[in-house]
Amino acid sequence: MAAERATCPPRPWLSIIGIGEDGVAGLSPVAQRLVSGAELVVGGKRHLALADSLIQGRRLPWPSPIGMALPEIENHRGRPVAVLASGDPFHYGVGDMLMRVLQPGEMVCLPQPSAFSLAASRLGWSQQEVSLASLHGRALEGIVRCLQPGARILALSWDGTTPARLAQFLARRGMGGSTLTVLEHLGGPKERVRDTKAESFDLGDIAALNTVALEVSASPDAVTIPLSPGLDDALFEHDGQLTKREVRAITLSALAPRQGELLWDVGLGAGSIAIEWLLRHPSMRAIGIEADAARAARAARNAATLGTPDLRIVQGRAPEALADLSSPDAVFIGGGLSDVRVFDAAWGALRPGGRLVANAVSLATEARLIELFGRHGGELVRLEVARAGGAGGGKAFLWRPAAPVVQWRVSKP
Repeated sequence: MAAERATCPPRPWLSIIGIGEDGVAGLSPVAQRLVSGAELVVGGKRHLALADSLIQGRRLPWPSPIGMALPEIENHRGRPVAVLASGDPFHYGVGDMLMRVLQPGEMVCLPQPSAFSLAASRLGWSQQEVSLASLHGRALEGIVRCLQPGARILALSWDGTTPARLAQFLARRGMGGSTLTVLEHLGGPKERVRDTKAESFDLGDIAALNTVALEVSASPDAVTIPLSPGLDDALFEHDGQLTKREVRAITLSALAPRQGELLWDVGLGAGSIAIEWLLRHPSMRAIGIEADAARAARAARNAATLGTPDLRIVQGRAPEALADLSSPDAVFIGGGLSDVRVFDAAWGALRPGGRLVANAVSLATEARLIELFGRHGGELVRLEVARAGGAGGGKAFLWRPAAPVVQWRVSKP
């Protein structure tokens, strides 16, 4: 019997050190030794300045883009390297990026309280009851999903202009009565905490390093996004190419989104299915494929308005536009099934165990779904919705049926 090959776990050589606004004074003796003993010290210019008295090795300010520093860090593998980061490096910090190329056993991390922790402690807020968001390098619209009446939100700012832009954004959505607290240079000698109403925002001279605390107050006509699937059709800009809310809610249920999964929405239209998929959880991902340029632009506007600016839109015609996309966990086909190659390409790319849902309104597409159902199994259902509408001059009402939708749902073996 062959002997097992001996393996040696990697030894820590990279120190990821959280540093606060109090600089060296806030570092533990161990953290101070790791910084002073490092051959290479990497960090933002502000971090390097805060630790200036400790650094004896070469300094490397983060380049732009920040990932360009990774080869230099890897070149020092096995020799002492220190990376300085704000607060907790594994909470919206550089830790995740570093772990894409390193093993956990190669590093030791000594975090400080995060900006979220410091802000919550200043305000007396329980973090488990607060929504956390980052607007640093991200679209402002990403906060929309958190804007529930009465919600408390902590958000990392991109720069000193973020609080004022956020206040204007809230006022436009009918949330001008919300309270914004701007917390600057938390944990350091220049710490400052100020609050104001969104509709009368009057804070000036805001430091680039700031965190915004938000207590949402929504007027009766405020634009808020319900937590349930099947959003009101009126929330979407569309040209008629829209999966209606009742069918949409059933379609989302059939797609069965799970944390972190990727959806392909083939025939994106107004983007309603992909947008509602993304709203289910912050980790969700979606790619929409749309041949019509006007519809692709409209879907992008809907995604921004409804708080999913991370929707990726590929303008092109399936199946050619599906080439080289990341393999999906779920596929929705709302258009294009008249071309047999569209299903073949989507089915071939779908991960084992993934779900495919297709809706048909026309008789030709319905016949195509019946054929696919016979070949691959799954479920075939007919969805019919009728709405009450006025008749006889508005004195009487009758049911006005919408066109029936045939839906095919199938899981890939």
